[in-house]
Formats: sequence, C-alpha cells, structure tokens
Amino acid sequence: MTKIVFLDRETIGPDIELSKPSGAHEWTEYAATPPEEVVARLKGATIAVTNKVPIRRESLDQLPDLKFITVAATGYDVIDIEACRERGIPVSNVRGYAVNTVPDHAMALILALSRSLPGYRQDVIDGAWQTAGQFCFFNHPIFDLANRKIGIIGEGIIGQGVARRAEAFGMSVMFAAHKGVDGLGPLYTPFDEVIETADIITLHAPLTPRTRNVIAMPEFERMRKKPLIINTSRGGLVDEADLVKALDRGLISGFGFDVLTKEPPAADNPLLTVLDRPNVIVTPHVAWASNEAMGEVWRQVIDSIDRFVTGDPVRRVV
Repeated sequence: MTKIVFLDRETIGPDIELSKPSGAHEWTEYAATPPEEVVARLKGATIAVTNKVPIRRESLDQLPDLKFITVAATGYDVIDIEACRERGIPVSNVRGYAVNTVPDHAMALILALSRSLPGYRQDVIDGAWQTAGQFCFFNHPIFDLANRKIGIIGEGIIGQGVARRAEAFGMSVMFAAHKGVDGLGPLYTPFDEVIETADIITLHAPLTPRTRNVIAMPEFERMRKKPLIINTSRGGLVDEADLVKALDRGLISGFGFDVLTKEPPAADNPLLTVLDRPNVIVTPHVAWASNEAMGEVWRQVIDSIDRFVTGDPVRRVV
C-alpha cells in the first residue's frame, strides 16, 4: 500500500477540506515538522507532501523508499532538486492557483494606502473624529488611482492580473523591462523609466540572483514621483533596510508588503520598526491564501499524487 506523509498541514487553512487520493493508501499528516524530524517522519513513505518543510540531500540519503515528492506551492526551493534528479525521484508543484487572490491582495494594499485607510482608521479609534469639530478632517493624504502610472515588475500571470485591475481603475500600466536590459519590445518600458516615473511600483517576479534587491537605495533615490511600493511576490526583491531608509527620507510615499526576506520575521527586521506608521501595511504572507486558491492548491496536490500512482506524473519540475 502507498504510504503518504504530509509534513506541514498547518500551511493550508483549517477551513479547507483535504480530500484524499483515490487509490489505496495510508495517509499520515503533521501540523508542522521541524527539519530534524523529516527523516523520522518520512521513514517508509512512498510519497511526501510538503509546503515549506525542506527535503535535502542528507535526508534523501536516508529515505530509500521515497519515490515521489509533491510541493503544495509553486516555489520548490525547499527541495534538493539535483539530489532528486540523481535518484530518479520526480517532483511536482502547483501552478496558476493564485491568478485572482494575489492580484486582489495587491490592489487591496494599493487602495488602502492611496486612500490612507490605515491612518484614518487609527484616528477614529484614537478619538480624533469625535473631537474634530466638523464632519471630517484631513490628517493624511488621499489620491485617486485614475490617471496614475503603475509600474509592474514581473510580466507573468500575476502581474498581468494586476494590470487588468489597475486599468479598470483608469491607471496607466507600465511593465518594466528587466533591470539593465534594453530592447525588449514595445510591451515593455525601460526599467529606469519605470523607477523614475511610476506613482506605484508593484513587484510580481520570482526571487533569483538577478532579481535579488532589484530595488535598493540607488533605485529609491531616482524615484521622482515618491511612489508607493507594493510587494506580494517574494521577500528579497527589495532591500528591506533601504526601504525603511527611503521611507524616512521621504523618497517613497509608503509601502505595502506581504512577503519578507525571512518568515516569520526576525526580531531585527527593519520593517518591524515602522509598522505603526499610517503609510505602512505589512501582512503575514496571506496574499495567496483565499479559500478558493487554497482549494485549488490542494486539488492539484491530490491530482499530482493520483497521476504519479498511475504512472503519469504532472507539473513536474524534475
């Protein structure tokens, strides 16, 4: 019988019903798994399901029965891909599930910050409206999205989803060419032009050596429009220390981040020092996590298992 182990059930919301594979199997799941317990929990398993628990070469060396790994996410850097390739272990991921949830979250951050909702909400909580003396007050700036320029770094399905939503609000969309690359055609705006002219910059790119710290102090210092910076993609695309310095220097109008370089954040993460500011929103990596999106993640996980068992693995990354 196929033995299947899910290492980190808590990475899928509790409201999502986890259907099971169709074939005969033994199913075991753990809320979370520390790295030092990976081998013990996967002993004898044929199939491993993981979201964020790493499965490295040293673990694979001790798991001769493991025949397939399916990642309940698009990113698969938690898996030692080369070691799996050497051992003939297929690895599958999930794809396309965030086509609505991440663009929606990015637009929510943009709307909240452009209307200064965090600041005004806190003012009401603190009693400022009650003592204002008139029907409203103007403690924070508000600007319309219509006729503003939005620069999108990352032209994949998520970036395109943000573009459609931005256009519906009357914004002018610029897809940034790759940093340091010219001549990518009429669909792209030179990276430097996006940095210098955008009212809002939103990131939707993978984290690679080329994109790490794609926005840092040299870019912040060229931002003539003092834009909002939005990141619902990957921590590490923006230099976090430089982001806070740019905010302090007035080089940007604010930022909304759903992803950090280390998650959960370390106590010394500079973004934690500015959470109380009215032009800052940090959410805990939940842009992907609508019920619909999580349901699709799990549908693909089970599909991957069923297809592997029948000899036809899908969405393979190795």
